[in-house]
Amino acid sequence: MSESAKAHHPGPPVKGEKSQCSDFSYVGIDAILEQMRRKAMKQGFEFNIMIVGQSGLGKSTLMNTLFKSKVSRKSVQPSPEERIPKTIEIKSVSHDVEEKGVRMKLTVIDTPGFGDQINNENCWQPIMKFINDQYEAYLQEEINIDRKKRIPDSRVHCCIYFIPPTGHCLRPLDVEFMRRLSKVVNIVPVIAKADTLTLEERDDFKQTIREELRANGIDVYPQKEFDEDAEDRIINDKIREMIPFAVVGSDQEYQVNGKRILGRKTKWGTIEVENIAHCEFAYLRDLLIRTHMQNIKDITGSIHYETYRVRRLNESNGHFTSLPAVEPKTNGLPAEQPAVLQANGVAAQHGALSHEM
Repeated sequence: MSESAKAHHPGPPVKGEKSQCSDFSYVGIDAILEQMRRKAMKQGFEFNIMIVGQSGLGKSTLMNTLFKSKVSRKSVQPSPEERIPKTIEIKSVSHDVEEKGVRMKLTVIDTPGFGDQINNENCWQPIMKFINDQYEAYLQEEINIDRKKRIPDSRVHCCIYFIPPTGHCLRPLDVEFMRRLSKVVNIVPVIAKADTLTLEERDDFKQTIREELRANGIDVYPQKEFDEDAEDRIINDKIREMIPFAVVGSDQEYQVNGKRILGRKTKWGTIEVENIAHCEFAYLRDLLIRTHMQNIKDITGSIHYETYRVRRLNESNGHFTSLPAVEPKTNGLPAEQPAVLQANGVAAQHGALSHEM
């Protein structure tokens, strides 16, 4: 037999692979999952997470603990003297993270200066503007005639809000921030440095916060109205009962019973970060990374961004339709429409088409 014939001769079926001989009714539709996996592995993933809270609550440490890497702004851009900015600054740091062949572009957005001033009135406005600016940048890329094959996604997928461990109740600043920002981004509230509270104080504080969130109409992630089915509702109800997560962050390793663990060492013992008997960090990590990351991104794109897109297109339509009507020409032919009105028609048409798709 020639070499070319050998090359084209089909080899034996792979173990575990269905063939026509073994199953005559097999079509192969299930292979689409493997095709999607290969494509996703090639493209990689993007995840943008914002951390908000006053200084000293361990925001950078928690980010490093979540991803077991130096991903926080302070870790990447250390400064000899950390000063409190006079106004809120928005600083983002991007990393390419890879685990078991899966690549992800992780962007951590920090907000130094939030809640650190004597007068914190309207301190959420720069953060709200930043989130809307990312939606606007994505929208402008979408409505381009020559748009990119894959639009870079800088939209904020999740905002972790750090609540000081006072043990009493939410501050007016906490309530106002979450009330306003929960309408434009997925908010996950956490009690920072929860090891400063006893277990009884922690449970009472969590219960008080949940009651205040309900009383003020604040809908944090996972939102009940976005549960897809009964199974999702059961899983998410358990998560909603644990919110806010009482967390402890640490990037220091210790040996406990012959095992390497992340924890905080005190004279009373070692607080194990990933031990659910010590804190709820493991539940937060599972929510953000292992079970709900794709759902968080889906809600950002299909709910929060879509709400912004519809509002912006409606504003454009309202602006142009309010222009005065153009008088017809003397020869009976209609006058040409203004260029801005024609451009608006294209944008409106595009908006309708993209909404249908």
